[in-house]
Order: sequence, then C-alpha cells, then structure tokens
Amino acid sequence: MKNSGSTIILNGLIKENPILVLFLGMCPTLATTTSAVNGMSMGLATLFVLFGSNVVISVLKKVIPDKVRIPAYVVVIATFVSVVEMLIHAYYPAIYESLGIFIPLIVVNCIILGRAEAFAAKNTIFHSALDGLGMGLGFTFALTLLGLIRELLGTGKAFGNIIFPDRYGALIFVLAPGAFIVLGYLIAIMNKFRRKVG
Repeated sequence: MKNSGSTIILNGLIKENPILVLFLGMCPTLATTTSAVNGMSMGLATLFVLFGSNVVISVLKKVIPDKVRIPAYVVVIATFVSVVEMLIHAYYPAIYESLGIFIPLIVVNCIILGRAEAFAAKNTIFHSALDGLGMGLGFTFALTLLGLIRELLGTGKAFGNIIFPDRYGALIFVLAPGAFIVLGYLIAIMNKFRRKVG
C-alpha cells in the first residue's frame, strides 16, 4: 500500500473525518455531546471498537466466507462493544449512566461497519489498525469539540470546570437545536480548512 502510517491517521482526522466530512454517526454525535466529557467518552469507546474490530477483521478476512461476511463483521464488532460497555459500567458508572443506550448502539454505528467493509477487509493488519486509530481519533476529536463548545456556551463550564457563571449561558446549546447549530458551524470551518490545506 502506498499510504504511509501518518497519511492513514491524518485521513481519519481531516480528509475523511467521520463527523465533519462524511456525516456518519449523527445519532450519537447529536445526542451524547451535551458535555465535553460525554463526547470524549463516546469517542474513546468508539475508537476502542474501531481499532479492535479493524484488526480482527483484517486478520480473519481470508477465513470469513463471502456469504456471511457482514454478519461475521457484526459479531466481531458486537464483541468489542460488549467489552467496552462492561469496562465503562464497571469503572466509570457515572459515564455509563450518562451515555446510556448509546454505548450498545455502537454496534450499529455505520462508521465501524463501513471501515470494516471498505478498509479492514482489503488491507494489511498494520494499515487496518492505523485506519481504526485515525478514524477513531477523528470521531473522538469531533465529539469532544462539539461537546466542549455546547457545554461552554450552554452552561459556562468546560470539562465540568466553571469558566463563567451559568446564568450567562444559553440553554439552547445544551438542547437538541444547539447541537445542530454548533455542528453546522464546525462543518463550515472544516470545509474552509480542507480547502486551504488542499
């Protein structure tokens, strides 16, 4: 493969950022980013699943029959989701309660199945691992940034730390319309940045 490791990682962060460029995984993006911690937690959980499933699918790509390819991928992804869900439930119960149903729903996140089908099934284990890492970092970056801006503008806090009194915050940014507004501006900024970078 011609792509270097850094190119593959940067691809997930900038060129094919799952949220800001490809517009994938919008449900958890809009629902879990009421705070920076929630966004980062969801992003890291997804990164773990992306990385692990990409590696395993790349290892098993020649063993899995073509007729059961997609169900096999879903089983692999569901295994990693179960592991991350149990770890979060055991060690971070507050985050588990906050993210709720969106942790098990990582199984049906189109980013993960899409990368398994489009990349991991066709590339080496090393490049598949880097792709999972890059896409996961891009997803985590977008969710954390979205959550940080919404939390700051809505409550006056950043990662739970008070920046300014919450009476100056605008409640709309913590609610669903605020997610759409902030996401729209972030997508516009990303488009401008991508045009400059080329």
